[in-house]
Amino acid sequence: MSDHNRVHGVAGLKKYNVRTINIVFMIYCLVAAGAFGIEEMIPASGPGVTLIMLMVFPFIWAWPISSMVAEMGAILPSEGGVYVWVKEAYGEFWGFQAGWWNTVSIYITNGIYVALVVGYLRQFVEMSDFMGFVVKILMIVVFTIINLLGIREVGWVNTVLSVCILIGFAVVAVVGFANWNHNPFEPVVAPEMTGFEAVGGCIAICIWMYCGYECISNMAGEVTRPEVIPKGLIIAMPLIALTYILPTMAGLSSVGQWDLWATTGEGNVGYATVLTQFAGPAWGIGFLVVAIISQCAIFNSYLLSGSRGFFVLADDHLCPKILVKVSKGRGVPYIGILSLAAVTMLLAQYDFATLVMAEVVFILALYIILPLAVLKYRKIKPVSERGGVFVIPGGKIGLYFCCWIVVIISVLALMINGTDYFVIGLLGITTGPVAYLFFKWFYGGMYKTEPERFPLNKKTRLAMGDLLRFSYYFFAVGVAAVVGRAFLMWFEGDWGPEYYLEEFEEGFFSNFEGMLNALLIGGIIALVIAVVLYVIGRKSDHIVPHYTIKE
Repeated sequence: MSDHNRVHGVAGLKKYNVRTINIVFMIYCLVAAGAFGIEEMIPASGPGVTLIMLMVFPFIWAWPISSMVAEMGAILPSEGGVYVWVKEAYGEFWGFQAGWWNTVSIYITNGIYVALVVGYLRQFVEMSDFMGFVVKILMIVVFTIINLLGIREVGWVNTVLSVCILIGFAVVAVVGFANWNHNPFEPVVAPEMTGFEAVGGCIAICIWMYCGYECISNMAGEVTRPEVIPKGLIIAMPLIALTYILPTMAGLSSVGQWDLWATTGEGNVGYATVLTQFAGPAWGIGFLVVAIISQCAIFNSYLLSGSRGFFVLADDHLCPKILVKVSKGRGVPYIGILSLAAVTMLLAQYDFATLVMAEVVFILALYIILPLAVLKYRKIKPVSERGGVFVIPGGKIGLYFCCWIVVIISVLALMINGTDYFVIGLLGITTGPVAYLFFKWFYGGMYKTEPERFPLNKKTRLAMGDLLRFSYYFFAVGVAAVVGRAFLMWFEGDWGPEYYLEEFEEGFFSNFEGMLNALLIGGIIALVIAVVLYVIGRKSDHIVPHYTIKE
């Protein structure tokens, strides 16, 4: 280890005695922080389908993901979480992709939560654009300071905020159930929709509502007792599910009007409507405060998690070295925190819907590679050698269920999320190999610290086997593009041209056939690149199984 890394980097992180309750509420804020967002599922698919999805997804999505995170976190409680797990299973190329997808997605979307706070505040008071800008800056500064204090302080702030959020939604549930007037499951499916279309209309939102469990692992290197993270995951998962299901059912059974539910907008119906209608306007205003608290809690959590992404990459010489610096007193990666705060400050001022489109595919790609890493690491280090730490229950059946159900749902969601999201997402994730190529050439990667485990190909200046890994990557993208085009032409062909023209009016995304042609051409190009790199790689490169080399 270099002298630089002895002072900074992972070795310089300060460990804190973070309690299980703090971990629970950090996970709660990373995944949920209330039920906001579910409002969009109800008119898109129907109240029955929405409630069924909210009840089913904890078992087929949230439980498998949290179990995989708990297992890998128990055996590899490392700062960087999924990045480290994938790197240990498949090498630095695939590890970098996982770290890149996870971190870039947070950098892209963190400004949403700041913008939403201003949007909610404007329902209280009139606010000029300048005043909105000032509020955004103040919010970013306040939570940046909290994050600079350390993970323990972030945990306690999120604990307080989470309790406020839980009280707010508990009141909604109680008031709603006390005024039961409707069957919350009727209609099961929105009129003029098939069951498949109804599921497709809300699956992306449902996945979004139940994702984020893996983000807690990014800070595992700063926790004195990393075993509290698996405990926190087990407690947080049912708490999150209840936060979603009970207030939503209570709202639909009392207020009804399922077709008018929405997160924002004039005359919309939502969780606040339950309190406004049955308890009085003051209660509805109080719930708007809960909505503001919710966005603050999410922002605070993702500022913590996202700031560790480039930090651990830099510690492995795969990002600018300045990002490995930690504060002397607190031992936190302050450059990462400040960089994420700066990017958030910039993006929070603009409409960046196109970037958010890419974020969905980044996350789903991460959920495809995580199960593959879990399966691979079971072979590298069997359960019999793990010393009694947490493993996915149910033996091989439980393992395969948790891993493959997440892969299947992720692939399905990629296909039915929309052609616009699919196209921009595939373009977005190709930034991963480009970034890896640049950073590996410029900073050297893992070869700098562990040359025996991660040997260098002197001709390409990449890790041994990287040409083959690039070929596999482009092959996967090419197949996804070609197969996705065929599926989308069948799935959206009847209504796609009219829908995208009406949605975007002009430009690339308004042309459904143009997007399909772009997928076909891009897919063919990716497949050609994959074949060329594979042929060259087979002659001049070979993959070294780094995990079999003893340190």
